Amino acid sequence: MVQTSSYHTPVMLQQCIDALAIKPNGIYVDVTFGGGGHSKKILDKLGKKGRLLAFDQDEDARQNVPDDDRFTFVEQNFKYLKNSCRLYDALPVDGILADLGVSSHQFDEAERGFSVRFDADLDMRMNKSGELTAQKIINTYAEEELHRIFGMYGELQNAKTLAKTVVTARLNQPINTIAELKTAIRNLIPKGKENKYLAQVFQALRIEVNQELEALQEFLLQTADVLVSGGRLVVMSYHSLEDRLVKNFIAKGKFRGEVEKDFFGNDLKPFDSFSRGALTASEEEIKMNNRARSAKLRIAVKR
Repeated sequence: MVQTSSYHTPVMLQQCIDALAIKPNGIYVDVTFGGGGHSKKILDKLGKKGRLLAFDQDEDARQNVPDDDRFTFVEQNFKYLKNSCRLYDALPVDGILADLGVSSHQFDEAERGFSVRFDADLDMRMNKSGELTAQKIINTYAEEELHRIFGMYGELQNAKTLAKTVVTARLNQPINTIAELKTAIRNLIPKGKENKYLAQVFQALRIEVNQELEALQEFLLQTADVLVSGGRLVVMSYHSLEDRLVKNFIAKGKFRGEVEKDFFGNDLKPFDSFSRGALTASEEEIKMNNRARSAKLRIAVKR
């Protein structure tokens, strides 16, 4: 197994492990394996009869798989949670951990196209065999679709102007690289806020490429069927779009509208929130790992 720190430094690692309340002989699922940092800690807590399933759709993550009989690597998107757990005879499970977002490794691999720090093809696929790339979105999506993506997923104030600018620029020549995209939209980037603005643009494209919010919703809806009563759901998110979905699901059992009630007025929802609001990283951790700054950790218990 490679050094976790060189691939990805897990955020709020101890809080995540504590939140799972691991039973030595339990079955656990890490749906965002990445560098294996969380999985390694979970395995450390498990006894000989304990089991861990770990999901990751990025083939690069396979290099971090530990040589451990209690461990099963599932090269799938976590939206296939229920079917995969059934396939590996791992139902029900005692705890599920999800550390959402992009790994440090994906950001640092220039050719993956996730980071504004490098020039590379506009890719951004977490699953390298996926057909949709950021390049395809930028060059083929209609102006109104780009407007929707930049507005909804990037939460950009000038999403409409940005979409129009991209469509106009690509008439002259295709926008295939990060540098070409930056050049095409340079006049729209606020002075002094270049990094933040570009990060929002890239976030919007990445979410669309990987259908991240749809996958998150599919995953969350399956957790109630997969977890044993009293089992823990632990989810860490890094932007408001994800956190809102997680928060609403834990509170109401759905993503919008009010919680449903039975004939007697009791809430019909699969989870109870374990912590009051979201947990956040300490100032000390944020100094050591800037990525921890935006992390929000939510913990729920299956009813």
